[in-house]
This record gives sequence, C-alpha cells and structure tokens, in this order.
Amino acid sequence: MIARNLEPIIEEVAQEYPVLAIVGPRQSGKTTLAPKLFPRHAYVSLENLDLRQQAEDDPRSFLADWDPPVIFDEIQRVPQLFSYLQERVDVNADPGQYVLTGSHQSLLMGKISQSLAGRIATFKLFPFSFTELAGRRPDTSLEDIFISGEIDVSENAAP
Repeated sequence: MIARNLEPIIEEVAQEYPVLAIVGPRQSGKTTLAPKLFPRHAYVSLENLDLRQQAEDDPRSFLADWDPPVIFDEIQRVPQLFSYLQERVDVNADPGQYVLTGSHQSLLMGKISQSLAGRIATFKLFPFSFTELAGRRPDTSLEDIFISGEIDVSENAAP
C-alpha cells in the first residue's frame, strides 16, 4: 500500500482530538486510509442502506450501537449525526474516538464547523501526489518542489 504524506500528521493529531475527519474528493483514498491508520476502530459504512436508515431514523440509538472507537465512512450521508456526536464527545472527550470520512462538500464542512467546533481536526486528502507515488519524502518547502532530478516511478524502481 502506498504511504500517504498525511499519515504521521493524522496519527499525531489523533492523540489530541476526540473526532477526526478525513475529507476529500471521490477516489482519493479516504476509505482505505482510515482503517489503515485506525485498525482497532470498528468500521461502519453509511453507504449501507440499512445502517443509513437506522442512523437517519434514530441517531441516538444508532450511536449507542457503535461505541467508540469507530470509523463512520461516508458521514455526509447522515449529516444529522454531527449534533449527536457533539453530545457524546462533550460527555467523553478522549482523543481519537471517532474517525469520520466523507466528501468535501460545503454542507459537510458547515455541519462540522457548527456542531463539532473545537472537538474535531479535519484533514483534506487529495489523490496521490507525485512524491507519494514515487515513494519519496514529502516536499517541505517551495524550493523542494523545484529541485530537479529524475525519479523512476516504474514498478521495479526502488524508492
């Protein structure tokens, strides 16, 4: 699996915030990254119609069925969960309890900002960068971007 530049940052921040959100465009790797970084968390996909319906009909009971630590994938499907998550985090603010993934929509970001302000760290995950694909360290400065040099990105190349 290709390492993402955000991995160490997300792992570090998970020690501070009770809720983490990994948002980004479709096919950017959110659903793959969350369980990789948090293998001990239960995984709940809100693409599942039965689970989504349960979350919509009775959010409080739905969350009671999924004690933390838990990953809620595609959280934008049930935005009313944010207020209920706020209640739970206000009672127990242990870090790294909830990992949310979803598309980066203005609705999703607005709901997060309103309901979970101060309780959540949000990360924007984009499709693979050149440095990720090449197995190189991330660029740390503007100058790094312009350093010339050939990088072999073929399958047989060593990083």
